[in-house]
Amino acid sequence: MALPNIFSREVSDKVIQRINQLQPTTAAKWGKMNVAQMLAHCNVTYEMAYENKHTKPNPIMRFVLKTFIKKLVTGEVPYKRNSQTAPAFIMVDEKNFDDEKERLIGYITKTQQMGETSFDNKESLSFGNLNSIEWNNMFYKHLDHHLTQFGV
Repeated sequence: MALPNIFSREVSDKVIQRINQLQPTTAAKWGKMNVAQMLAHCNVTYEMAYENKHTKPNPIMRFVLKTFIKKLVTGEVPYKRNSQTAPAFIMVDEKNFDDEKERLIGYITKTQQMGETSFDNKESLSFGNLNSIEWNNMFYKHLDHHLTQFGV
């Protein structure tokens, strides 16, 4: 079963509506992050796609990521609760809820406006070139997992 298409206006608007239901005090149903940290955590995926903020893994690590992790991240199977995450995604410092929320909505909007053709064969920092379906799955599945974690 295909995941909803985050590149479509309808799906991206629904995800943004879910984000807008969050409050600074929204509690998680599982996990260690608070809601502001979760938003910052979700922003990392987009930072890796758009910003020159994160370093590319070395060739050995990229091989490991492409061989063992890529399918888990870009496939359609939902993430398990409390799964292990990459170091760049771990949030321990306090984050500003409003700033992280605004950034995430901006990234989702930018992604939707660019459209799926902009992501077909676009290089991922960790997994090499991905097709637009893999990018969609990575973006949508991650957002859905964490929005569900916070009950929206």
